[in-house]
Amino acid sequence: MAISQLVFFLNGLWFTAAFVQFSLAQTNTAKILVPRHLRDNPLVPTVKASVAFLGGMNLSLAALALFLAAGPQLFQEPAEQAALFAFLAAANFSQFYFNIPILMRGLRTGDAVWPVLKGPMLRIFVIDGALTIIDSAMAMMVGLQG
Repeated sequence: MAISQLVFFLNGLWFTAAFVQFSLAQTNTAKILVPRHLRDNPLVPTVKASVAFLGGMNLSLAALALFLAAGPQLFQEPAEQAALFAFLAAANFSQFYFNIPILMRGLRTGDAVWPVLKGPMLRIFVIDGALTIIDSAMAMMVGLQG
């Protein structure tokens, strides 16, 4: 398996895990995001529906990444592969980036919307950041070949 296929596959696994977490386990996700003392709030069903929507977007990203991993004969041109890696980097970065203000607020005031540095949210934050770096590096390496 070529390194590009492996990185596409890792992205596919990660986006699939996000789909499962946000769409299939939306009640669990709401418990992670909403503090225990606020779980009776009538907006909690809206949180659950919103994370399911996020899961659906991750499912389409998983399908794209797994399709790319399984079809190395497709998009063989370096510019095409670089664009695809840049796209995946942007997808991971968008999910990483929007946790930063929440993290900073938590560090500054101790009152974060959700615990970025604990439990599943820490794993999400770290892996999205790592895949952003890996996908960006792949985009540059493949792009330089062309």
